[in-house]
Amino acid sequence: MLETSKDILNIVLAISVFGISFFIAWSLYYLVMILRQAFKAVKELKARMDKIDETITAFKNKIESSSSYLLFLGEGVKKLVEVMRSRESRKDENKNKDEEKDEDEEKTSNK
Repeated sequence: MLETSKDILNIVLAISVFGISFFIAWSLYYLVMILRQAFKAVKELKARMDKIDETITAFKNKIESSSSYLLFLGEGVKKLVEVMRSRESRKDENKNKDEEKDEDEEKTSNK
């Protein structure tokens, strides 16, 4: 079977080629798995970024739509304050009139 040193060389070369090809295949397999995990991570990151973008866009749209109502809300608050002030001033006027009336009644009853 092993008659010359060339036969031993061929067997060693065959084992070496098999070892190298096995190592290359194993390395490629792990490289592919690493790339697959990286792809999944990038895909998940992209999905999260899309959700964040959708949330920001929805928040922006709500703020834009509510900003048009802020003018009306401000006007309403302003009117409410005016009504409360006028009501307060009417109460003060009525109170002053009642006090003057009471004073007049006291003066007339004392005479």
